[in-house]
Amino acid sequence: MRLVRFGEPGRERPGLVDAQGTLRDLSGHLEDIDPKSIGAGELAQVRSLDATSLSAVQGQPRLGCPVGHIGKIVCIGLNYTDHAAEVGAALPTEPIVFMKSTTSICGPDDDVLLPPGSEQSDWEVELGVVIGRRMRFVAEADALKHVAGYCIVNDVSERFDQIKRGSQWTLGKSHDTFCPVGPWLVTADEVSDPQQLAMWCEVGDHRMQESHTSRMIFGVAHCLAHLSCFMTLEPGDLVATGTPAGVGLGKKPPRFLRDGETMRLGIAGLGVQTQAVKRASRPA
Repeated sequence: MRLVRFGEPGRERPGLVDAQGTLRDLSGHLEDIDPKSIGAGELAQVRSLDATSLSAVQGQPRLGCPVGHIGKIVCIGLNYTDHAAEVGAALPTEPIVFMKSTTSICGPDDDVLLPPGSEQSDWEVELGVVIGRRMRFVAEADALKHVAGYCIVNDVSERFDQIKRGSQWTLGKSHDTFCPVGPWLVTADEVSDPQQLAMWCEVGDHRMQESHTSRMIFGVAHCLAHLSCFMTLEPGDLVATGTPAGVGLGKKPPRFLRDGETMRLGIAGLGVQTQAVKRASRPA
């Protein structure tokens, strides 16, 4: 299933995209797509519905993050060999872990707002993994059984804040709008192997990233099992699994996001995001 949440920010309703690409309203069957419904197994009940019996949504409403009220965002850094090489970092011997604030979450096509004074904001296409069952000390062989589904994450990063403030990764990655998610949550049964997905990112007319999840240093199952040894992963939690080469920081010379540009990014089977980049004003 391709699950979505549509509507104005804070008022999103649950829906699904059927085989013909029609957006269908699920609000008569599901209160929301969130940790509560995911943890209760309600998504499995939705799978039994006849999609054509659901009301078609008219027009082209805004899509929000496909999972509401995410409890935490856990990210894996330097998880592609080519990305580590382009930024001059040694290959990690175990997953590098950092967090991203949930207030950075926005819809897949919402504007990305550059913070006041930002000159080094960067793009990062990543495979996102949404947890479906509680994970604590889970073996790698069993890790994927705990996945509800997969989505696209743009791990937007302000590199000065991330690197020049004493390696403050979480600060550089937690600005408002710095975590576009979606457009869809594609349920795990429709992704036969998360390590076999092509991925790409364009800025303006230029394709900056083009890679494949098979190039991860630590695969999805390994990352989830590793994380479950240090923290409990709950239903609805989001894990971003790292970005491949082609980020602005790795360009010679470095090249960062500019006011007025557009980002487009996609992962095979998971849809496409499009974000306008705008300069945020400082609050009064």
